Amino acid sequence: MARTFRRRRQMHAVSELNVTNLVDLAFVLLIVFMLAAPLLDAPPEQTIPINLPQESQSPQAKADPDARFESITIRANGSYSLGARTVTLPELRRELGQFSVQPNPPVIRLRADANSTAQQYITVMDELKKSNLTKISFDTQIQKD
Repeated sequence: MARTFRRRRQMHAVSELNVTNLVDLAFVLLIVFMLAAPLLDAPPEQTIPINLPQESQSPQAKADPDARFESITIRANGSYSLGARTVTLPELRRELGQFSVQPNPPVIRLRADANSTAQQYITVMDELKKSNLTKISFDTQIQKD
């Protein structure tokens, strides 16, 4: 009486899931998002093509993380932009008046083209002074040696 201990062959489903490909896909997506995220955070006013004045490199003070920033761009042709929107001087005056009545007025980033005139710069500074907006930063680019 010989007995065989062989099992009968049966077709059965594999109950394990191979996640190697899913992990690879997750890492690729993570890398893509890490590369694309800084591009999404760029302020729209930085897309306005202007030639910023140059200065030598020096240590900069850290910005207050709670501060809100609004930018004014002075182009070489004499036009003004508030954020990414082109405005006239009366519209700029009206917007600055609205900023001044807010409980926490924004810090104004002044982006003047290097080829703009001193009068255009003084005109904007005068409007800021009339609106009692005293927190101002000036955008420049580092001087290339």
